[in-house]
Amino acid sequence: MSKTMTLKPRMSEKAYATSVALNTYVFNVPLSANKLTVSQAVEAQFGVIVENVQMIVVKGKVKKSYQKRNRPVEGVRAKSKKAYVRLAEGNSINLFGE
Repeated sequence: MSKTMTLKPRMSEKAYATSVALNTYVFNVPLSANKLTVSQAVEAQFGVIVENVQMIVVKGKVKKSYQKRNRPVEGVRAKSKKAYVRLAEGNSINLFGE
């Protein structure tokens, strides 16, 4: 699964600050991923040594859709999962074009 897992880096100011200060990179991963498979995928795709992986499941927001002459319809956005990957000392990934 490590070579076929899609690792999409999160491009945000907070992710950039975390990568500079703590050598930790943030990726969007599938909901079925676990720490071991994420670690193996990062090592295989970027050729770095992973020290630690932390995972977070972000719950989908409840949103209302308003239409003319109808009651509002509530829907829920999909869940997503983020992986915070800390690399070993001396390793780095050039995601932000530094």
